[in-house]
Amino acid sequence: MTSMFRPAPARRLVLGSLTATALVAGAALIASQNADAASSSMTLVVNAGQTLRPVTHVATGSLYGLADANNPSDSLASAIKPNTFVQMPSGGKQQPTGDILVVAGKSQRVGAKLVDRLSDYYAGWPYQFSWSTWTPFVAAQLKKVNRSTVPNLAAYAPWNESDNTWKSANGTFEDFWTKTYRQIRSIDATTPIQGPSLSNNISDMENFLKNAVATKTVPDIIAWHELAGAKLIENDVNKVVALEKKYGISPRPIDIEEYAAPAEVGIPGPLVGYIAKFERLGITRAELAFWNQSGALGDLLTGRGGSPNAAYWLYRWYADMSGNMLSTTPASQTSIDGAASLTNDGKQLSVIVGGGTSGASAVQLNGLPSSLTSSGKVHVTIEQTVSRGRTTAVSGPSTLSQSTFTVSNKSVTIPINTTSTTAYHLVVTKA
Repeated sequence: MTSMFRPAPARRLVLGSLTATALVAGAALIASQNADAASSSMTLVVNAGQTLRPVTHVATGSLYGLADANNPSDSLASAIKPNTFVQMPSGGKQQPTGDILVVAGKSQRVGAKLVDRLSDYYAGWPYQFSWSTWTPFVAAQLKKVNRSTVPNLAAYAPWNESDNTWKSANGTFEDFWTKTYRQIRSIDATTPIQGPSLSNNISDMENFLKNAVATKTVPDIIAWHELAGAKLIENDVNKVVALEKKYGISPRPIDIEEYAAPAEVGIPGPLVGYIAKFERLGITRAELAFWNQSGALGDLLTGRGGSPNAAYWLYRWYADMSGNMLSTTPASQTSIDGAASLTNDGKQLSVIVGGGTSGASAVQLNGLPSSLTSSGKVHVTIEQTVSRGRTTAVSGPSTLSQSTFTVSNKSVTIPINTTSTTAYHLVVTKA
């Protein structure tokens, strides 16, 4: 979001001392104590019979997640299967690191796409924009950065947070958008353009879209930021979809270019809610915000050149998902939430859970396939990744329990005692 706050500069499970017997006994105790204690407001419902879409790891991107050719390491980045990195344009002045051409090779090695944020050519906050420098910069940038030079280029993002950074002395933002869109299209007719890249206040979206329709400059991808809590996402998406219908815009992919508040990055519990809602609402791409250091994968590492923190292991679980994402339903926009997947062979169901308030919670699995339930029981492993703070390294998740549950009418309820800052991982297989 606001750059003035940003400074310049094969997994093994940790089982601790618990034996398998103790883990099973502990699971039985948890089940007996909490099966009735978890209220409906603390229960996440997973419908294994309803598929959302194939697994794409849409939420694994980050803004300035790559700093240079060395940071972060290829191994740490590729392990979370990053979807997209939003980076500074070639020759940009907004940050001392993160140049899109410098990190292009690394992004390709770790399997990620790139978005070129053109406004970060300028230093300062608000940006030190002028028309006399902007037009020649755009022309030069598109000659250097295009799908011939950067094959994994996903889009150009002309501006960032006009509701915070655009000065009225420069004219209207809508006029800027119209001129810039047309200039880009005169040079590059096919690479997607995304915007308007508003902050988490999307009140300006209607004026923007109304002008874009009138001038035939509607972005290929609608983009904005969610920096004030996952609870706002569904309402914001519904507003944008309603505006598309109002102005006759065909449904566009959505990129949430920055997500998570400063107090949430690096903390696994609240980040689950973002992942869950992006999956449920069909978001195309989403990138963790840049609040502290570039090259830290959106603060999943303790710093540039640092080690994984607790949140990193949440994204490792997310990266390990394969097959199809499943429908999940939280009790409310502020309760525990989660995302679930089922492998193509139907033999493993995975759920990541977190957020909400601390206490007795539960995950209710409905519509379980016969590939999991033919014995009448399922085996459930529950892992946790406990927050130690953004800048504290965590070597890996720990296993809470392994136990067998009886299935009734293709359903089973798994109790968990949750903490709001911790994320949990359920792996369900045939007993």
